[in-house]
Amino acid sequence: MPHDPLIFAPDGSVTRLRAIMRALRDPDTGCPWDIEQDFASIAPYTIEEAYEVEDAITQSDWPALEGELGDLLLQVVYHAQMAEEAGHFSFESLTRAISDKMLARHPHVFGDESRDKSAEDQTVDWERMKAQERAARDRGGVLDDVALGLPALMRAVKLQKRAARVGFDWPDTGQVLDKIVEEARELIEARDEMGAAEQAEEFGDLLFVMANLARHLDIDPEAALRAANAKFTRRFRAIEAALAAQNRRPEDSTLAEMDALWDAAKAREKLDAPR
Repeated sequence: MPHDPLIFAPDGSVTRLRAIMRALRDPDTGCPWDIEQDFASIAPYTIEEAYEVEDAITQSDWPALEGELGDLLLQVVYHAQMAEEAGHFSFESLTRAISDKMLARHPHVFGDESRDKSAEDQTVDWERMKAQERAARDRGGVLDDVALGLPALMRAVKLQKRAARVGFDWPDTGQVLDKIVEEARELIEARDEMGAAEQAEEFGDLLFVMANLARHLDIDPEAALRAANAKFTRRFRAIEAALAAQNRRPEDSTLAEMDALWDAAKAREKLDAPR
């Protein structure tokens, strides 16, 4: 058993968590599973924990949010421990770097700039400073550091925003909608005349343009799709409940019956919606 008393100190805060992680990763006395992990194997858990944080916020489940934020913090500590072992950086250096970045990017709070600016003004300034930082790192390409690991819809929007900054963008939503119609026609053509690879490519093109429309309408496509998923789940559960009241299951009913129950659930939602 590890002997660091900090591990068992209930008020040890993040220092205690770091001590626990060091003990888990100890090559002689640690946990075999934790010892075997690397950045690539842990990264999916990091992404999953971030989504679970968002899910708790969406549901306004504050006790769950506390737990999920703890899980996400553990991921940061995990990566920092592995980085320190490999000699890349330390927890102290990463906290110092993010603190310095926050100071540099908020000169209206920590420096001499006026605070007489809106949140929108600050967003513009933030992006300007990020662009300057990219230039200083010799990343000359407009799209160079848009993370590959982002969810595809989110990355599509970020790529399009970057391109729009240098003028590569449709000026209005009308042209985007025209492009959606064009891509839909090409998908139909691929379905009727081409193979699976071409169909997948055309489907991807259509999704990419849909993401562009979301950007023009100032809609978060990830949030919009999550809302659509939630709506589908809610209405399908209503179908299941209605059929269960008849001692039936969806597989025991016809599509027409389920469509009718779907429409009934949709109508109830409209009646119950706040006005």
